[in-house]
Amino acid sequence: MPAKHVNSTTKWRCAASRFKRYLTLLCLICAIATSTLTTNAIAEQPPQLIDSISKQTLWRNRDGNSQTWFHPRVCMMPGPDGKPVALMTLQVIGGSDYFGPVHWSQSTDLGKTWSEPQPIAGLGRDPVAGRSDGLKAGVCDVVPQYHPQTDSVLALGHVVFYKGAHFARKEQLARYPVYVTRNSDGEWSDRKIMNWDDPRGAFIYTNNCGQRVVTPDGDVQMSFTFGPQASNRMVAGVQASFDGQQLKIKEVGPALHNPKGRGLLEPSVTQFGDTFWMTMRAEDNRGYVSVSDDGLNWDDKQAWTWEDGTPLGMSTTQQHWLTHSDGLFLVYTRKDASNKNVMRWRSPLWVAQVDTAKRCLIKSSERVVLPLVGDGVNDPNNVAIMGNFHVTHASPDEAWVTVGEWMPRGGYKGDVLLARIRWSKPNRLPLW
Repeated sequence: MPAKHVNSTTKWRCAASRFKRYLTLLCLICAIATSTLTTNAIAEQPPQLIDSISKQTLWRNRDGNSQTWFHPRVCMMPGPDGKPVALMTLQVIGGSDYFGPVHWSQSTDLGKTWSEPQPIAGLGRDPVAGRSDGLKAGVCDVVPQYHPQTDSVLALGHVVFYKGAHFARKEQLARYPVYVTRNSDGEWSDRKIMNWDDPRGAFIYTNNCGQRVVTPDGDVQMSFTFGPQASNRMVAGVQASFDGQQLKIKEVGPALHNPKGRGLLEPSVTQFGDTFWMTMRAEDNRGYVSVSDDGLNWDDKQAWTWEDGTPLGMSTTQQHWLTHSDGLFLVYTRKDASNKNVMRWRSPLWVAQVDTAKRCLIKSSERVVLPLVGDGVNDPNNVAIMGNFHVTHASPDEAWVTVGEWMPRGGYKGDVLLARIRWSKPNRLPLW
């Protein structure tokens, strides 16, 4: 073989060997870079604060042999020994918007067992003054909350009018908030009215079903849905004083609007960090969120969406906050393939973490709190709906979602359920 050809072959083999080593090194660098990026991406994901969710049945009436308890809402308060006691308000449902007198029950073992419900005299039914036709003023949508500054409980709902065994749909007078208080001896007060002399609330003003915040100075940060007529109700932030007996409005902020159907309804308020958050029911197949630095002046509302901007389908149903010291969550109902024929998509109940920077829900964090039982596509009339629920910070280790089921086409039968949401790390927010 000529020397010139041997030299050329040797050079080619050396170049090929160097190229092969270069490719190997390049692949190794890419592998390391990919591993680093993956590790960083995992590290940057929000912590999975929800460890587990379990379901407990408190009262049963799926068979219709008893009575169906509804509006079960719980607050935690200190017992005589300083240990947490759970106090629940609840009432029987007997028809559409037709509720019995408000009762109370309590648990001293973190919700494992509950006392027999007892009536709250101030939240029963009273004859309407000046009427001789049997119209009575009842109370519904009550939310209890412990007030640590006065060692009392404020149970706030709103007035509703009944005639006989029916909701007086065509005879509803002006609607307004009513409340009772419970002192440290367990004594309940008479019914009281939260007065607001503003013509904008001539038809209705209320905080029904709404979550509230007790501020360090003992004031109550809350919200009203209100309007001079049935349609186009507004929502505004409200600051109120509370001395253990009297709840008085100090200031009402500018209103938010949504001129679709009845407008904005059933607002709930929480505080996460230094920011107040409000979520609102609406009648345009959406739910809305807003934030505020002071609880009075709220940013323009925006519809609840996923991170990519896709709105959640919500059919005129309340949402509520689940607040952890390290993360903010929303509990809600929404449209899904499994419930497309269920009334207002009110089953199952879902929970998802809030992206507090974008004010949206994180799709990957969504979980079922209480599942749909039955067939929501082919047999929706036998699916119990769960649209009236409440969220409670029960301990550093868990939160509760309580709900009363009912089947509107099945004799208003249903169970009272408690979902235990267990945290993967302790919730450092105070219990009261």
